[in-house]
Amino acid sequence: MNDAPASPPAPSGVLQRRLGLWSATAVVIGSTIGSGIFRSPAGIADKLPGPGPLLAVWVVGGIFALCGALTLAEIATAMPRTGGVYVFCREGWGRLAGFLFGWGQLVMIRAASLGAISITFAEYFLRVTGKGGEATGQMMSVRLTAVAAIVVTALFNIVGVRTSSAVVNFTVLAKYGGLVFIVLIALAWGIPHGGAAHFTPAAPPGSFTMAAFGLALVSALWAFDGWADVSYNAGEVTNPQRNLPRALVGGTLLVLAVYLAANVGYLAVLPVEQVRVSKLVAADVAEVVMGSAGVIFVSVTVMISTFGTLNTVLLTSPRIFFAMADDKLFFPMFARVHPSRGTPFISIILVAILGIVFVLVGTFESLADAFVTAFLPFYALAVSSVFRLRRRRDYAPTFRVPLYPLVPALFVLSVLYLLANAVIQPGSRMSTLAVLGVVALGAPVYAFTLGRRRTNR
Repeated sequence: MNDAPASPPAPSGVLQRRLGLWSATAVVIGSTIGSGIFRSPAGIADKLPGPGPLLAVWVVGGIFALCGALTLAEIATAMPRTGGVYVFCREGWGRLAGFLFGWGQLVMIRAASLGAISITFAEYFLRVTGKGGEATGQMMSVRLTAVAAIVVTALFNIVGVRTSSAVVNFTVLAKYGGLVFIVLIALAWGIPHGGAAHFTPAAPPGSFTMAAFGLALVSALWAFDGWADVSYNAGEVTNPQRNLPRALVGGTLLVLAVYLAANVGYLAVLPVEQVRVSKLVAADVAEVVMGSAGVIFVSVTVMISTFGTLNTVLLTSPRIFFAMADDKLFFPMFARVHPSRGTPFISIILVAILGIVFVLVGTFESLADAFVTAFLPFYALAVSSVFRLRRRRDYAPTFRVPLYPLVPALFVLSVLYLLANAVIQPGSRMSTLAVLGVVALGAPVYAFTLGRRRTNR
């Protein structure tokens, strides 16, 4: 039977439009600035040990995210529905594509994201309190602290959208302001103390290969991920035709600017050779500039940043399972809305449990790599859906992606390159194929359950 896109049925629960432009933009920034900018530079510098290649990969990652944000901004104005990327995959490529996206979120993507972010929060929390962390062999303390953070942020989101968005707004101002402050003090200290020498030579011999650049870009994309998350809450954004494009594009540009500035600041204090072995680079930079007070400041900033991102993930991602349940592609109970709080509380509990499970079994590096590998194909599907949707008569966006079809095509081609490069490289081949294989298992699950049910109608 043809698996054609279908319009969603009437919702079994109603989510109110309560997120304005600032809150929607804060969701983009809050989802994106989490742990990546504070710890990914080490892995990137290890693959690209030169200031030029190191900065270039952040610029390319930002352009990549911006191409995706511009395209999804168009689709979102035509389909401002709860579920975001899930809806775009389903409408562009059919119910199987939508189900596979949800399956990937269920078994890998959201749980890996929550796990990686909460582990970073826990490491910095223990560093501030003087109880150590993974470096001192206390990984169990890290895991238990991460679990507690997931539980607390889940409770915020069950209480209500206004409560969770207030936490998002506060933490975004704190994390963005803290990151800007780190950049300013790093530049103010680094340049007079010879930091300019850390930028030369721009590309030392052996510091750049296309294969290494591709693998480093995966780490950068981990830090940039979150630019699309506000689309999951599209059904709760006020005046979505106006506010969604502004939030998606504006938030992504603000993140790109502060990420690039942060890496320049890091290099102004530490040479590439030290950045590549610095697990908590922002704290190490602040320690050089401000001593122990700097370490405390940065650690508190990272704690706020990652805690805010945890809260934002639990504000956005449960809407995927809510929308799937509404479409009869998931258990109906996950479409339930709390009668007094107005939140999809069962879906929130599900996402929290998945994150807790992943925290207890994985490391930051394995969680981050699994997350990026699993979400890239679906972002490509969502972005490429614009090519099909533009041929539909009922497709009427209020915003059009500039330089069409170049912008969405560039995004899709970049994803294909990254996935192919990860498969080709011996060091990442098996893990990449394993993650993609887990996602692909959703196809037979769909065929023997939901697909068979539709065929038998």
